[in-house]
Amino acid sequence: MTKFTDLGIAKDILKGINELGFEEAMPVQKEVIPVVLETNNDIVALAQTGTGKTAAFGLPIVQQINISQKHPQALILSPTRELCVQIAKDLMAYSKYVDGLKVLPVYGGASIDTQIRGLKMGTHIIVATPGRMLDLIRRKRADISNVQTVVLDESDEMLNMGFRDDLNDILESVPDERRTLLFSATMPKEVAAIARKYMSNPKEITIGKKNAGAENVKHAYYLIHARDRYSALKRIADMNPNIYGIIFCRTRMETKEVSEWLIQDGYNADALHGDLSQPQRDHVMNRFRSKSLQMLVATDVAARGLDVNDLTHVINYNLPDELEAYTHRSGRTGRAGKSGISIAIIHLREKYRIREIEKKINKTFEKATIPTGKEVCEKQLFHLINKIEKVEVDHEQIDGFLPEIYKKLEEVDKEDLIKRFVSLEFNRFLEYYKNAPDLNVPDEKDFGQRDKGRRRASSKDFKRLFVNIGKNHGLNPQRLMGLVNEATKERNIEIGRIDVMKSFSFFEIDKQYTDKVLDGLNDAVFEGVSVSSEIAKERQSGGGGSDRGSRRGGSDRNSRRSGGDRSRSYGGRSERKSSDNDRYGRKSSGGRSGSRSGGSGGGEKSRGGSRRSRPGK
Repeated sequence: MTKFTDLGIAKDILKGINELGFEEAMPVQKEVIPVVLETNNDIVALAQTGTGKTAAFGLPIVQQINISQKHPQALILSPTRELCVQIAKDLMAYSKYVDGLKVLPVYGGASIDTQIRGLKMGTHIIVATPGRMLDLIRRKRADISNVQTVVLDESDEMLNMGFRDDLNDILESVPDERRTLLFSATMPKEVAAIARKYMSNPKEITIGKKNAGAENVKHAYYLIHARDRYSALKRIADMNPNIYGIIFCRTRMETKEVSEWLIQDGYNADALHGDLSQPQRDHVMNRFRSKSLQMLVATDVAARGLDVNDLTHVINYNLPDELEAYTHRSGRTGRAGKSGISIAIIHLREKYRIREIEKKINKTFEKATIPTGKEVCEKQLFHLINKIEKVEVDHEQIDGFLPEIYKKLEEVDKEDLIKRFVSLEFNRFLEYYKNAPDLNVPDEKDFGQRDKGRRRASSKDFKRLFVNIGKNHGLNPQRLMGLVNEATKERNIEIGRIDVMKSFSFFEIDKQYTDKVLDGLNDAVFEGVSVSSEIAKERQSGGGGSDRGSRRGGSDRNSRRSGGDRSRSYGGRSERKSSDNDRYGRKSSGGRSGSRSGGSGGGEKSRGGSRRSRPGK
């Protein structure tokens, strides 16, 4: 065990960090602090987010500042406003008992005039995002000619976010004799190039293996049909009532959709994406940090630099395009010695990517099983009972009501009372998961043949319709589902295979709603085009296709070639309930009515799978 008192930290700084609960140094701190204090070496430190990097460079930098010199002596660059602000707060906490030391955070989205005034008043340490820092340098408002230490925190993230040119310009502006400390979770070639160009024989410190995942993070994947992605997410959330995590999506649109679906289903969730203004972003982050939100749905870009403690889960609703991004995602949990889990929801064609990530992070994924409806109900029921068991009773407030309550319930015995109470709280949840299907995908070679047989068996429940709009009109599967929803005002319509052509489309609909869908669509207008829909001719043996498809060059034959799963029907019940019900099926305020998809699949082609139209798509 290495304590901070063993690392040469000054007493006034030790007093500050003792108040923060710092006692034992983490590995990166134990390795970096002595090197910074005792040598002039440049340092390249490779360590995951949440391993204590801020204290590793922050404590020795605070100690080496000359308070009497009222100019910037250290410049710390970070990729995002959130991380910039957090680092500045940490440094101020470390230096609580260092009289006169000033730290100034500099970032976009805040008043540049206020930041200029702060620079004029004199500051010792600047913590900045690259864009705003370069702006101040070019305006000649930031004098960094006496900077002795430059820290590049989350270097790989800064380069991923497009700050390469900004970093080059800033590093060209600081004195040649300064020291550079580079911190990064991964070491891609771009980071190595920065190190070669601007650092002199740097000492490399690696905590764990290069590009490896955090030690305290367990990795698991769930194998599902792409259409069941959202349903699987809900089951994972319901199976973990105390979940506190980030759900990563690929695109802004997907982030908005998933967060909207979760909110409408009664979960404490919200979205973080690039379309939010800074005040909106701050509001969401404040709610998430205070745990008013259990789940934050975010893109990689929006989540960069987030510093949130105690996350239990990171859920990859879709795997990232760049494998390095998975390291950053999973590193959001399992921080500061605590454990966490990183989950990937994948379909069969994505399984090879799990193997690639395993090689990259030197960790093995466990194949997890999506819980059944019964298992979820059991978990939630006992969670409810535990809450009842631990609830604090305010006798002063409630005792006055008890005589009348006892009188009302005097003929109800104990067992019946418990049953009624549990049923009152739980009936709707049980109803929600009644007849819930198994979402797991078997991992056998014969899966395709089994699924093909199941699709054929279910086709009798659907009617195939033609509609006179297609890709040329801006139609895609999501917008088609939204159009059906708007046209019918119906919540529970199952949509099967969708084939969007250039100028027209085909889609399968739960046959009991055929007339309602046709009536609604034939009165609709889409992008200025009057919509026309009719029943497509049944396919002939031998592949004749529909009349509509035949008159348009046999495109129906081409659509059949694409394959795809048809929707499943479970006794008239679907995994998704109507949008104005919460996670237990209860009414939730502000919920919009309308049918919704069983999951967008993050850009997956929608040629197969059970779908339910969602509002506003």
